[in-house]
Amino acid sequence: MVGYARPLQIKKTRIQLCHGTTYTSKEMSKGKRVRISNESLNCYGTRVLTSGMNVEQYNRNPVLLYMHERGEVIGLVRDLKVEGDEVTGELVFDEATELSRRCKKQWEFGSLKMVSVGIDIVETSEDPKFLVRGQRAPTITKSKLFEVSLVDIGANDDAIALHKDGVRLTLGKDAADVLPPLHIKNNKKRKEMDQEKLALELGLAKDADESAISAELARLKAKDAEAESLRKERDTLRAARIETLVNAAVAEKKIGDDKKQQFLELGKKIGAEELKATFDAMSPRLKLSSFVGSRGGGTGGGIAEYKKLSDVPAEELEKIRAEKPDEYKRLYKAEYGFDCDI
Repeated sequence: MVGYARPLQIKKTRIQLCHGTTYTSKEMSKGKRVRISNESLNCYGTRVLTSGMNVEQYNRNPVLLYMHERGEVIGLVRDLKVEGDEVTGELVFDEATELSRRCKKQWEFGSLKMVSVGIDIVETSEDPKFLVRGQRAPTITKSKLFEVSLVDIGANDDAIALHKDGVRLTLGKDAADVLPPLHIKNNKKRKEMDQEKLALELGLAKDADESAISAELARLKAKDAEAESLRKERDTLRAARIETLVNAAVAEKKIGDDKKQQFLELGKKIGAEELKATFDAMSPRLKLSSFVGSRGGGTGGGIAEYKKLSDVPAEELEKIRAEKPDEYKRLYKAEYGFDCDI
């Protein structure tokens, strides 16, 4: 799949690539440097990265063949150089055979003017950074140069050939096993399927294009942002309402100041309306000093009273029980519905 670097280790796989480099008669004079390989597309629909080409072994035996044929040695390549994205060198014909002498004459004349490399493929990749427009097969990122050939016509089965396990392959099915096609078409189909699924999930027509999908996603994103803003505003108002209720309960002496934080947390859990109902059901806490009389046998007169036993602060409860038993009994009965004996 494009977008995923897939290193591929290939053993005993060789490929001959002719890049279609041509030269004038003057350029092909003896000792003239020629381009042997570069990173342009070849007839396999792939590229060979110069930076990944190992030439050390070839430099030990810089053989020049004719048409990639073993046994057809016509000379050697002198002063091989790897510079930028190009491999260059100087063709030297040994003239030891009739073929070498003929090739030299044709090279100088210009009727033979193409060279081709034979490489061992070490690793390939489909990473997009290694692909160019029109590429159909993975890029050969690592390779070993093992021979250079003088060829007659580039981009044909003779001048550009694959070797695997010693067997010559053609550009058809056998070569495809070594350099499989890129998965671009499959990716395109998968992308279309994913796009259709996304469109349906967004409530759009299944054939909605990318612009329509993008517009709907942008609308939903804006809607979510607006909803989040409203939630924050609501939470701020709710917190302010709860704090107002708690402060009022403290002022009305329904709760002590030491209980303020406790009721603030309660308000967050049950909400402002429930908290208000709770405070409305509570009576103000009155101190014993607010009494102005006794209910039975006291000084007489009107008094400020607690309504039930639970309204009496703990610190005053024992005092009422000891000093004002009648009042304690009244509060007890109001709390529990029956008399108490003290």
